[in-house]
Amino acid sequence: MKMPRLFRTTPFRLTVLILALFASAASAFLAYIYIATAGEATRRTDRDIRREMTSLIGVYDRAGPDAVNQALIERASSEKPFLYLLLAKDGRRISGSIEQSPVENFTGQPAWASFQVTDINAQGRAVKHPARGLQERLKGGEVLFVGADAGEDEAYLASIVGALQAAGLLVLALGLGVGLLVSRNVSRSMVSLIDVVERVRNGETGVRAHVRGARDEFDELAQGVNDMLDRLERSMAGHRHAGDAIAHDLRSPLTRLRARLEAAYIDVEAGKGNAEEALAQALEDTDGVLKTFGAVLSIARLQAAGQAPNPVVFDPAELAADISELYEPFCEDKDLEYAAEITAGLTVRGNREFLAQALANLLDNAVKYTPAGGAIMLRVRRRSSGEVEFSVTDTGPGVPDEDRERVIQRFVRLENSRNEAGAGLGLSLVAAVAEAHGGRLELSEGPGKVGEMGPGLRVAFILPRA
Repeated sequence: MKMPRLFRTTPFRLTVLILALFASAASAFLAYIYIATAGEATRRTDRDIRREMTSLIGVYDRAGPDAVNQALIERASSEKPFLYLLLAKDGRRISGSIEQSPVENFTGQPAWASFQVTDINAQGRAVKHPARGLQERLKGGEVLFVGADAGEDEAYLASIVGALQAAGLLVLALGLGVGLLVSRNVSRSMVSLIDVVERVRNGETGVRAHVRGARDEFDELAQGVNDMLDRLERSMAGHRHAGDAIAHDLRSPLTRLRARLEAAYIDVEAGKGNAEEALAQALEDTDGVLKTFGAVLSIARLQAAGQAPNPVVFDPAELAADISELYEPFCEDKDLEYAAEITAGLTVRGNREFLAQALANLLDNAVKYTPAGGAIMLRVRRRSSGEVEFSVTDTGPGVPDEDRERVIQRFVRLENSRNEAGAGLGLSLVAAVAEAHGGRLELSEGPGKVGEMGPGLRVAFILPRA
């Protein structure tokens, strides 16, 4: 039969395991207490017997067997818990409180013996008590036995053992009850999380785990599951949007590519047209499509890895200088004023290739959208917080406040950029690179509107301190 869910929970199994360990330890402790207490009781009884035996031997040495006999009669009638027996040289009983010696095969050397004595209890019933005694031969040949009733010691030990057993059973019962209570509470918390996972597995991506506000590990787990589901939902929405955007944005270049190839094919068949120009244009369009897919692949790699691959520690000044030297001629060709302020001696940790691509995308966008006569500024500096900032500022049309969060999404292109070449992946790739390096991307207004230019755009790519 399948066990109830409560008994199959890990907390309940841990409770049973801990209780089993506790029971084993308690049993060992109980055994130790019993052995130690019983040993001490036996040693105490033996000391009392030896003391009594020494006292009687002293009486014998001073006054002889008659004095010992008289002492036994007096002591046996008192309340002392001792048992006596005095035997003559031939083994005949002279006096004492017991009829015969419990010591068998006595050789004359002091001998100990454990035996039982019969007594009458308050109800008039005969009961047997454990006893212990010492037997020695006196100087004149007589044999003296001194024993003691150990029933009280045994009763004391039995009461201790009973109390410890009752306490152990009570602790086990309480532990089992607490284990059941904890297991039930844990099971309730876990069932809600399992229900959320099951519903998400069945396609309900909008469900979320309940956070109780207790700030315990279950709340942390629930919050983690909710964050994971939020990212999963955003990722799925991004994939759906990416698919639609790819179909929308790549349809035009693919259609143009096919139309040009078809027109070139018809012209070549008719013996007119320039096949080389058509092929060159087709190659250019193909490069644009491949560049788009390359950017999508780079973003996917970064988002899948969660961090930049093969990070190294380096000075970003050299990287910024190389990128700056590459884009300065493009600015001159477009009649743009270009300047760079690069602070040396900084340190960042990341993938050099991805950081170079991100910085190139920022400059590429600035060159693309800044009209002739404008200006572009590249800065690399350390912030007061210790973070390293790459920023590109231009005097182009800028991005309105309400579109700045949307423009970094994949395949998002504003209306004023539809006539420019591109697929809307530049800032998306930069944002992905920043996130993979533990940084962030900030968009703000540029230097402002001057004449027909502006207000411009400032894009800051910020990395944490290495």
